[in-house]
Amino acid sequence: MTTPLLSLQGLTKAYPGVIANNNVSFDIGEGEVHALLGENGAGKSTLVKMIYGLVKPDSGQMLLKGEVFAPVEPRAARADGIAMVFQHFSLFDALNVAENIALGMEDPPDMRDLAAKIREVSENYGLPLDPYRTVGDLSAGERQRVEIIRCLLQDPKLLIMDEPTSVLTPQEVDILFETLLKLRSEGTSILYISHKLEEIRTLCDHATVLRLGENVGECTPADTTASEMAELMVGSELKTPERAAREMGEVALDISGLSVPSPSEFGTALRNVHLTVRKGEILGVGGVAGNGQDELLGVLSGETLTEADAVKMDGQPIGRLGPTERRRLGLLTAPEERLGHAAAPDMSLTENAMLTGSVREGLESRGFLKWGEAAAFAERIIEVFDVRTPGPENAARSLSGGNLQKFVVGREVLQRPEVLVINQPTWGVDASAASSIRQAILDLATGGAAVICISQDLDELMEISDSFAALNEGRLSAPRDASGLTVEEIGLMMGGAHGMEVAHV
Repeated sequence: MTTPLLSLQGLTKAYPGVIANNNVSFDIGEGEVHALLGENGAGKSTLVKMIYGLVKPDSGQMLLKGEVFAPVEPRAARADGIAMVFQHFSLFDALNVAENIALGMEDPPDMRDLAAKIREVSENYGLPLDPYRTVGDLSAGERQRVEIIRCLLQDPKLLIMDEPTSVLTPQEVDILFETLLKLRSEGTSILYISHKLEEIRTLCDHATVLRLGENVGECTPADTTASEMAELMVGSELKTPERAAREMGEVALDISGLSVPSPSEFGTALRNVHLTVRKGEILGVGGVAGNGQDELLGVLSGETLTEADAVKMDGQPIGRLGPTERRRLGLLTAPEERLGHAAAPDMSLTENAMLTGSVREGLESRGFLKWGEAAAFAERIIEVFDVRTPGPENAARSLSGGNLQKFVVGREVLQRPEVLVINQPTWGVDASAASSIRQAILDLATGGAAVICISQDLDELMEISDSFAALNEGRLSAPRDASGLTVEEIGLMMGGAHGMEVAHV
């Protein structure tokens, strides 16, 4: 038996009220793509943070090529050949590609030499980058390339990737997989975290499954079905969403000829957008990140005001109404950025429930806040949406990303919206939670609500949408019946393929 590249032996890490990892052991071989699977809150993030030097284990040890490995900080992990591409990019929009990469290097070379190296490495791995392009002008896929090339310039022994395909089109996923397979052929090991189980089956050689902080099993993905892996993760049979028969009602929300600049210097202006959604209808809006999704949600939520007639709800002009007035009418929204936009990080879950639920849940009276009712509302969200947390008094930032996502979505769904606009509803959540969230969206529509679901997850859009439109560079295509579309067609529409039917552009 050859010595594994990295051996984890009995790693344990506890926080107040929760054991994040309990006696976790497994090996990662050289030149192996190893999947790390688990529900939200299973302990995946804590485990990779220990490998990368962000967290110190309470007990257990790690061996790198047979030698004790105990990085005290990420810089030490990088020096030993460990690199990590995080789910949330850490790039400065105002700087160019080379400048961003230089910031992550201990001793960066001359900028001209670095730019030449970036071109060489990026082209060698099929991820071409212009080192002088401003990051704020890059698509999400191109930004991920920056993060990957920054790691590859370190010549890593182990590359950790956390949800790397969540913002990519199918075509970009294919390119990424080619790159990862090339790295594997050169002897680089990859620890791959993803909730997209078919991707795991395609790419990974081996998988370790965590549940409630413990290693509950291992498998060979190519020989294991996605449903079998999901059942290992949750410990029970995975339920798939069920669509009930429903009829479309009258138009609930209407946008006509909307053009607005982006509030952000590096955002995307909306250009002549037409959109109609009826009661009982789920309109899926696809698009690669950075093509106007945040701007569209801002216009619909009331954070970005327009001409009064540009946005109508039940025929009533609401373009000049702010978020609170729109919530009172029943138009609720859940933005993509859960920590900072959808939820205040340092506020408790009770306080975060109060932030958007005060109007429709009656959590205030004559200027006084009803904290008891707010806590009860937060507890109901936690129970109904299976949010893993010690209690509603815990701060939002203490939750794993997936559990905070469940809380944010549950908070809006339980307020019985007439219209719900939701951006990336299952971003970063496990298969079981994603199924529950999609079922909740379907149930809303069955009850007569109009839903606009903005997502980069094509399987999700195919599963729940009645109609589909694609955002590309701020333009929205004419809606099409979702039942007649293939994933490949949607992917091309999201990428702005020539010949895409675009409304009134």
